[in-house]
Formats: sequence, structure tokens, C-alpha cells
Amino acid sequence: MKIIMKNFFLYLSIFFAFISCNKKGESTSSPVDSTAVKTKISALYDQYGKSNEMVYNQPISSDLFSPDLKKNIEKAIQISKEDIEKVKKSAHPDEKPLIFEGAIFSSLYEGFTDYKIQSMDIHDTTADVIVQFEYNMATPKVVWTDKVHLINSDGQWKIDNIDFDTIGNSKNLTTRLNDFIHNTP
Repeated sequence: MKIIMKNFFLYLSIFFAFISCNKKGESTSSPVDSTAVKTKISALYDQYGKSNEMVYNQPISSDLFSPDLKKNIEKAIQISKEDIEKVKKSAHPDEKPLIFEGAIFSSLYEGFTDYKIQSMDIHDTTADVIVQFEYNMATPKVVWTDKVHLINSDGQWKIDNIDFDTIGNSKNLTTRLNDFIHNTP
């Protein structure tokens, strides 16, 4: 009887261990986290996504971007604005200054006409969001996905990087910004 009880408790503990594990790597997010992450994605693409002019014409939000990404965006914008002024004052003001060309926050140079969140994988302090984009101003329309990485910093979700789809000319946003910063004359 003792052996049966011992085996019973062993099997019972294994059973509880299996059911308490997080199935298939599912995220451990709460509805509050999901809503906050969706809000950040919407803010990014509604506020900055349609035009590169938007990054030049408004401050870069510290509520939206992680400190490191915010610093890189601001540095790249500063370099671009300085070059715009330098070219204006040069002997050749018709030359093209260093500016952001194409959409900064998405893979496709032309930008997007629509986007939707495909999936979210949220853990304690990190989140990965797959965003599907569409550009329907060309035939056939172009559809792609980018992965937005967020971190939970000081109790707020903030965008930390974006991995671009293979249709883009850059691996991710951080690489694109660093290339812009370090490839200036």
C-alpha cells in the first residue's frame, strides 16, 4: 500500500508540474499589458508612421521610445537638420542634404497605407509584436510584416527596436539609424 501511495503522489506531482507549465511558450501577459502594448503600436504608426516629415516636426516621445532608441533617433535627426542647414548656406544650396528617405519605421520605402497587429508575445519585461502592413498604391499591392520589440521600462511599455521584413533595405531600425549616424561625412 505504501508503494502504491508513493507512486500515486509521484505521478500526481508530475501531472501538476505539467499542467502548471506555460503551454507552447505562450505569453504571460495580462489584459492590461496587451492593451498598453497595442496602444504603443498605434501611437507609433499613427503619430510617426505615415510620413518622415513627422520625425522632423515634433519632439521624439520619451513615453513611446526606449531611452537608447530615442537617443539614436534624436541624434540622426540632429545630423540631418545640421546637414540641411549646411547645404542651404553652402556654395551649392541645390545639393541634396542628408535626410531620411523612405519610411523610417517600416520596411517598405514608400511606407504603408494600412496596418494591423497580427500577434503579440508578451513576457515580464519584453514584448514582440508582429505587425502586418499593406501598401495599396501600387499594383499588385504589397503586404509584409515587421516585428516591433518593446521593453517595459519604469512601468511603461516602450518601443526598443523594429526588425524589418526582407523587402526592406535594412535589418532593423537600430541598424538603419546607426548606419545613418556613422555614414555621415
